[in-house]
Amino acid sequence: MCLPNSGAPDVDSDASLLSRINAALPDLKKSEAKVAYAILEDPDTATHSSIATLAAAAGVSEPSVNRFCKRFGATGFPDFKLRLAKSLVSGVRYMSSAVEMDDDIETYPRKLFDNTINALVQSRDQLPAKAVGQAVDYLSQAKRIWFFGLGTSAAVAKDAEHKFFRFKVPVSTHEDPLMQRMLAASADAGDLFFFISHTGRTKVLVEVAELVRKTDAIIISLTKANSPLSASSDCTIELDVTEDTEEYLPMTSRIVQLVILDILATGMTLKRGESILPHLALIKRSLQDTRFPDEDT
Repeated sequence: MCLPNSGAPDVDSDASLLSRINAALPDLKKSEAKVAYAILEDPDTATHSSIATLAAAAGVSEPSVNRFCKRFGATGFPDFKLRLAKSLVSGVRYMSSAVEMDDDIETYPRKLFDNTINALVQSRDQLPAKAVGQAVDYLSQAKRIWFFGLGTSAAVAKDAEHKFFRFKVPVSTHEDPLMQRMLAASADAGDLFFFISHTGRTKVLVEVAELVRKTDAIIISLTKANSPLSASSDCTIELDVTEDTEEYLPMTSRIVQLVILDILATGMTLKRGESILPHLALIKRSLQDTRFPDEDT
């Protein structure tokens, strides 16, 4: 694991500018961190903003923006915008923005590990605890739970089904949009629909959520803040993972989603209390005869 250091940034590494900003977050001053979050939330807009616009968006002064830019090797805001624009078109297209075509086996694995670690740390620090607590309450009270996702998020939804069936409540997942629509239309009180989407802008999922809203079921979404899917939900666990999934393969966002599901499953276990432990142990014991003995034990 490469921990962020307090030394001068590598000014020649424009291609990893967003990654370096992410890694430096724990060491930034309060005003610098505000600028960093404003840029990370929408880097494309930052490349077209004036210094006054970015300062207003971050809630800091223009000199604070300039100091931030110089910290990352730029001569000032105009130079920083050029470096940022360059970084947005770097990386291996359709794979990862953290990796370059000339990376080798000694470099790209570490970059991917570090990129994921930084995303997890940022998500941990920004975790909306109140929303997570509310989601645990809703999940604990549900009589039936559906996990919906499409594409990569469908695999995350399947992982959720594998975790949550253990809590003595019917759980299922579907990635067929037509089945999702029919299940949403037939929802009833006690049903809970959990939507997973990195962007929150997938039309099919938003349309299904709108169908659920016409019923007495509850909607939880694990998605981007201020997205159409978030607006359709009773409870949103907002994630702002810096990953352009329209240009690159979903990587860090998927890992963060899986960790959030682990947090929710742990929350449900604690909510159920010790009474659920014999049931969980029974499930574990059911697998013992399916494995060869461990020679190390």
